[in-house]
Formats: sequence, C-alpha cells, structure tokens
Amino acid sequence: MAPSTFNLKDAVRPNIWALDPYRCARDDYSEGILIDANENSFGTCVNLKDSEISLPTPKGDPKDMDSDTHIERYPDPRQLEFKTLFAKLRGLSSPNCMFVGVGSDESIDIIMRVFGVPGKDKVLVTPPTYGMYSVCAQTNDLEVVKVPLLLPDFQLDVEKVKETLKNDPSIKLVILCSPGNPTGSVIALNDIKAILEFEDFKGIVVVDEAYIDFVEETDNKGSVATWVEKYPNLIVTQTLSKSFGLAGIRCGIAITTEEIAAIINKTKAPYNVSTPASLIARKALSDESVGRMRENVKKIIEERTKLIEIFKSLDGVGNILGTNDGNFILVQVVNKNGVPSSNRAHKIYKGMANNEKVVVRYRGNEYGCEGGLRITIGNQEENVVLIEKFKKLLNETIDEE
Repeated sequence: MAPSTFNLKDAVRPNIWALDPYRCARDDYSEGILIDANENSFGTCVNLKDSEISLPTPKGDPKDMDSDTHIERYPDPRQLEFKTLFAKLRGLSSPNCMFVGVGSDESIDIIMRVFGVPGKDKVLVTPPTYGMYSVCAQTNDLEVVKVPLLLPDFQLDVEKVKETLKNDPSIKLVILCSPGNPTGSVIALNDIKAILEFEDFKGIVVVDEAYIDFVEETDNKGSVATWVEKYPNLIVTQTLSKSFGLAGIRCGIAITTEEIAAIINKTKAPYNVSTPASLIARKALSDESVGRMRENVKKIIEERTKLIEIFKSLDGVGNILGTNDGNFILVQVVNKNGVPSSNRAHKIYKGMANNEKVVVRYRGNEYGCEGGLRITIGNQEENVVLIEKFKKLLNETIDEE
C-alpha cells in the first residue's frame, strides 16, 4: 500500500495542478452536423480508397529496410521527403528550415520549451486568440502577457505591443495568430513586420498560419512563410488540418531558419510522426491532392460569402465580426434591442447542439466577442440545415436579453 502520508497534490507540479485544460465543443457533443472545430467540411484532399490507407507491401529483399515499406520499423525521424515536398509547395529554398510534428500544438509546445525558461520567462499573446497558447504556456510554467487586439477588425495594437516588450525584457515569445482564431482576421503584413524589426525585442516572433490558405492575398495580407529567409527571429507554424482536410492525421509544420530548426529538431522526440501519418501527408502534397485542396478552398470561400450575406439578413444577428479570412465566421447574436447578447448566443448554442444536432462553438465569453458564435463553413447541405435550425433558435430565444 502507498504510505498514508502520500498526497497527490504535493507530488504534482503546482502549475500543472492549477492548469485549466483546453476544452472544445467536441468534449460535450460528438454527433450531428459538426461545424464547431474548423475542420474541412468538404473532406480531405487525399484520394483514400474506402477512407483507409494501403501501406506499400515489403519487397522481400532483406536489404529493403525502408521504414515506409516495413510498418514494424520506426518511421523516418527527419521526415525529409515530406519536408522537401512542403518546401516546394510554400516556395522555400531548403527543406532544412522545418520541424514536423503532431499538429501545430506540438510545434507551439516545443517552441515554448526551447525558448522559455520555466518560472522566469513570459509569452505575449493577443486576445482573443487560440486558447492552447495559454495552456501550453502554463504547462511550461511561463507567464502569459496579454495585449488585446484592436476592435472592430481584430488588428494588432502595434504600439502597445512594442511598449509592453520594451518594458518587460522577460518576454521571450510573441505569438500572433493570422488569420486569428476565433476572429477570422488576418493580421496586416506591415504590422507583423513592425514587430519583427523592433530592436528592443530580443526574442522570437511566432506567426500561426493554420488558416492561411483561406486568405485572399493582397499587398498587405497573406503568408509570411518565406520571410524566414530574411528574419532570423521568425517561426511560422502551419498545418494540414484545415485546407488539406487532414485533421485526423495530426500533422503540423514549423517553418523557420535552418539554425532554429536544427535546435528544435534535436529537442523533439525521435519518431514523433508515425508512418501512416507521414504517408498520407506526402500523398496530400502530390499535384493531384494540392489541386483538390485548392478546389475545396474555393468552394469554402464561396460558401463563406453566401453564409455571411444570409446571416446579415437575419433579425437577431448583428455584425459578422472580424474580416472573415478563415474557414469559419464569427456571428454576433443580439437581443431584440440590437445589443450584443452572450446570454442569447449561449442558449442558441446549447439549443442547436442538444435539440437540433447542429454543433457550433460559443465564443461570447472572449474579449471583443460578446454574443459570438463561431461557425465553421459547412458544405452546401450542412449550411441549409444550419440556417434552418439557426432561425428556429432565434425565434425560440427572441425574449432573451
């Protein structure tokens, strides 16, 4: 028996005991029309027969010990073939400027472990933003400093960020989500550049581009992935979960300088990307799959435009928040007086999930998102049901304040 003096709380690190875990709507709802997690409702870009992957058959040659043909072998720890294909897709000059991990979450966690000294250093985030940044920071015992985005378009408060960085040299990481989650707003390129070139900041700027393929690029909005070749303090994270429709294989990429990539890669677990995941990821980067990805992105943008116009026309809906650069929209629910109502939004969220089997994401408790429901862009059939059920819940909650 364990000694009577054993106390689990005393054995667990205090920051872990106090950790408020990341939660999503899928923790509570897993059936119905699932438009809560910003997955790709048009499906994967990879042509998988019967939704299964067929592993190559070993050739029988004892010299043939390729991990890709022997599932009993560990996978390639470097993932060089995938990196080479991804570098070509993103216009990067070398495959050696990357880390490949289990979704963007592993990238975020390992970046914090590499650059943040527990109990000493800090991470700057810009709410409202992706909740895992704060969870990872607390897990790694790093304090979180918050500089809210500017309303109404959720843009970077450049001067406030600079002032905060100048006054607190213990901030080692600045994490920018572009396009933002839940905001859907891509950050102006000039603003990202201003932080990268701020001489009083000696740390690392991380730009999370999970939704970058849904951005309709202009001179001041788009990806900064190729900027890693001129900014030694930049890391850009991307993923196959969104535009590629491969959330299930958990494959994320961190793009940076070769020097930083080498440090991150020596820190990671040796075989962190499985062979099945790697095979599917590489198949996703074929010309055929990339073409299908771009077709699906085009369809999502078209549906996004339609949904925005429909929601704008509904009584009980105020603004569509942000600049709508992702595969989702942030709909603001208002009361009958036209005032944003998080209470009504939450009741619509619960009513749709519990009674109508349509799951969206409630965001009304976040800064600048009062009355907010984040809705992933579904396919045409899903969106018809979404609007029907949303109208029904608007009628049922018309007297809510």
